[in-house]
Amino acid sequence: MSSERLTRIDNLINDLVTKQQIPGATVLIIRNGKTALLKSYGYSDIDKKTLLKENDIFRIASQTKAITSLAVMMLFEEGKFLLDDPLHRYIPEFKSPSVLVTFNEKDSSYTTEAAKSEITIRQLLTHTSGIDYAAIGSKELKAIYAKAGVPSGIGTNKNTLADRMKVLAKLPLRHQPGEKFTYGLNTDVLGYLVEVLSKTSLDDFFAKRIFAPLGMKDTYFFLPKEKYSRLVSLYETKSDKVSKIEGSVYDKSDPNYPNTPGTYYSGGAGLSSTVEDYAKFLQLFLNGGTYNGTRLLSRKTVELMLTNQVQPPLTNQFGLGFGLETSQNDYQSILSSGSFSWGGAFNTHYWADPKEKLIGLIFTNMYSSPHWNIGDKFKVFTYQAIVD
Repeated sequence: MSSERLTRIDNLINDLVTKQQIPGATVLIIRNGKTALLKSYGYSDIDKKTLLKENDIFRIASQTKAITSLAVMMLFEEGKFLLDDPLHRYIPEFKSPSVLVTFNEKDSSYTTEAAKSEITIRQLLTHTSGIDYAAIGSKELKAIYAKAGVPSGIGTNKNTLADRMKVLAKLPLRHQPGEKFTYGLNTDVLGYLVEVLSKTSLDDFFAKRIFAPLGMKDTYFFLPKEKYSRLVSLYETKSDKVSKIEGSVYDKSDPNYPNTPGTYYSGGAGLSSTVEDYAKFLQLFLNGGTYNGTRLLSRKTVELMLTNQVQPPLTNQFGLGFGLETSQNDYQSILSSGSFSWGGAFNTHYWADPKEKLIGLIFTNMYSSPHWNIGDKFKVFTYQAIVD
């Protein structure tokens, strides 16, 4: 990669920092297993003039989903379930789901009809179960979930996943299972499934079965006290300038949530991490399931996870835990066909490209940022630096 061309990334991010569009960002580009760029820009705390460092910890929100999907597929390889098994076989509360028919905005009351089929584990992995999202989903299900006390998982520290997922199981689906793609709390349900099948907490499973083998030493649901100072501050945009969050986020959550104790291990949105830790996780997939001398998945299971699972008439390109670049949507971006990617609600982005043996990550921590396209621009500036 051209070091000269990579400086365009400096220009992109420094301009946003100077204009107070973002507080700062950390980027990491790895190609052929070697670091091409690791750099931090701007501040972790603007008021204190604390410069952002490469090992600072960011809230990664929905980037948690891919890690939970890895945990699920590790249990799949152990024969704990098959992908098209009904969910209720393992979590009985989900038997005989219902689908929302009418909704009354005045009191959040509703009517339902019986679902035509049961929810399957594959549908959870592909967001086609009909489960919606608390706090960010449709207005009907947001209201129903809020009334029932089902959280989005972002900043949730009280209660347990088991308790809240059993409540969710009795609430209506947005649509019939398998009929549409609806980004929702599917991966939180999968997190509870991991707990049921492994007979341990999701936190322990991640720590012992994934983070320790991969050397991910800075990834947690709730940070240990000695790492509180490494958590970057969370910002939002006010009057077109960055401003530190003073109130709450999403489900009225404290924005400093990783710097507190907690018991709620959200498989869909709960983790905080560093760019280097998350790159190790991505490299596992580029390596066909092995990293750091340890195999967590077989090459064939990795191939399955990176195969589009959402079939026509649905048009979303989604594998078992990742958004995918396929022949159907490859014209839309500079990523190679076969690439897999996603991001997090606080403006964090990642992708991995098996063809180019390339990993890219850019982390900011912005709430409802109008500069979400920094992720797409970063991709362009990364690929334009390839010169071989």
